[in-house]
Amino acid sequence: MSVFSGLLTCYYKRIDFLMGAYIGTRRGEAGVVLDLIFVVFGLLGLFFGGEWLVTGASRIARSFGISALVVGLTVVAFGTSTPELLVSLSATLGGTEGISIGNVIGSNVANIGLILGATGLVAPIAVRAVLLRREIPILLVVSIVTYLILLDGVISRLEGILLALGLVAFNVMMVLLSRRALSDPETDMSIEAQEIEASEDPPIAPSQRRRELLRLVVGLGILLVGAQLTVSGSTSLARNFGVSELVIGITLVAVGTSLPELATSLVAAFRQQSDIAIGNVVGSNIYNLMGILGITAMIQPIQLATATFSFNIYDLLQQPFPTEYSPMQYVIRFDGPIMIGFAVLLLPLVLNRVITRRESVMLLVFYFAFIIFTIVR
Repeated sequence: MSVFSGLLTCYYKRIDFLMGAYIGTRRGEAGVVLDLIFVVFGLLGLFFGGEWLVTGASRIARSFGISALVVGLTVVAFGTSTPELLVSLSATLGGTEGISIGNVIGSNVANIGLILGATGLVAPIAVRAVLLRREIPILLVVSIVTYLILLDGVISRLEGILLALGLVAFNVMMVLLSRRALSDPETDMSIEAQEIEASEDPPIAPSQRRRELLRLVVGLGILLVGAQLTVSGSTSLARNFGVSELVIGITLVAVGTSLPELATSLVAAFRQQSDIAIGNVVGSNIYNLMGILGITAMIQPIQLATATFSFNIYDLLQQPFPTEYSPMQYVIRFDGPIMIGFAVLLLPLVLNRVITRRESVMLLVFYFAFIIFTIVR
């Protein structure tokens, strides 16, 4: 693991050096424009690279006879989180952990506030009972556990391994439950599986696997470049505007990496399939916390606390309202609890088995209030 981490660190530092040398020749307004171009092209790379990666991997898996539902629960779910994973990994290896943590927290809040809010405005979101009984409680538990892990300002390699193992266990559980549910045609999951199978194209022929493998590899390459462009441009923007990397991660980077899910959910809503959105959001949030933070910390421990500051619960009790906050204190006192709060907010909203337009407006108001608070604080 240490050798692999070292190779990745050397790669990202080399890329940072080359980009830094180029950016260093452009100062002032021209430099800001160049940073924005880097971010825009980086996000485009994340979008198209992610699409090709997921499409290639899904078609290859389907060609081996794996059901569309299992592919959706595993390959597609992990593939759609790959942009956030590579951004967080690039940021951590480059020494900008604020972007890594901010990206995950901001994405989870955006998934609930922005994506569900915007989707629910187009069409009310129906909620399946299985989601309410099982996956939303899992999301709540994972959110709280991740927050507790963050209290000391570090996600160690051991904690990363435990988070990643939790994701593996979650995937195994979902696959086993889906196979069991398929035997009963009346269950929600069985009905969902039949709908997915009906909407999917037939599996590709074995002779086409090489083409899809090439699509997968090219998509991964574009993702790597896109992640590095996004992190480099975002970091430079944060320095130019005098804001913390955490703020850039929560706002610009998180929204950018959430755009594919937003587009997918809006398209589904216009097709009167808005119930897809909440399942994607809950699954994506679980993957963000256990997969992105877990895998990143396995390769390189994430340290948000500075050398001169460490946090424990007694600090909060002794000085609940300090005059100045470090990025770590913002995460512990505000951003982490707000992320949990958005997850908790799902429970009363879905108890009626539908998220109405009025509730969607409320989600959007809460989300934009969080963004404004993050920017002006």
